[in-house]
Amino acid sequence: MDGDLAALVNALGQEPYFRAQLARQREKHGVLLVAWHGFVPIGDVYLWLDQAEEPEIRERLPGVPLLTHLEVAREHRNRRIGTRLMDAAERRLRELGHDRVALGVDPGNHRVRSLYRRLGYEEWPYPPVPTTRRIYLPGGRVEQVPDVCRVLVKDLREPGAREG
Repeated sequence: MDGDLAALVNALGQEPYFRAQLARQREKHGVLLVAWHGFVPIGDVYLWLDQAEEPEIRERLPGVPLLTHLEVAREHRNRRIGTRLMDAAERRLRELGHDRVALGVDPGNHRVRSLYRRLGYEEWPYPPVPTTRRIYLPGGRVEQVPDVCRVLVKDLREPGAREG
């Protein structure tokens, strides 16, 4: 996928972000999934397979992968591309043997939270989690900004295979 770096950057920008995630993917720390329209990337989501950086998530969801950085290019939004990326991410996680997945959402982003709820994600019963948002700047510099997120979790097992 490194050969796709130029296409990703041309279409979606964020060179430092994509360079970092592709490096993490090479080291087997995650998977970058990309939606394509012909030869042009139009969206992506990253499957974070390492332990969560946030202690609360590590403690309460040990070994649970995180979905991060779901994005769809503005001109391709509202065409179910984000939903298809989420479906592909969940399918890939099942193939990798995971039975749950989590993600974080800005507490004020009600539109995105309703999308995730529609897709079967449930808010966990704990307060929002302090986290750090990375801003990838030109030249490879990364700025870390304190942030907070609501955590949503989804059971990936088939309904008949769930406990209880």
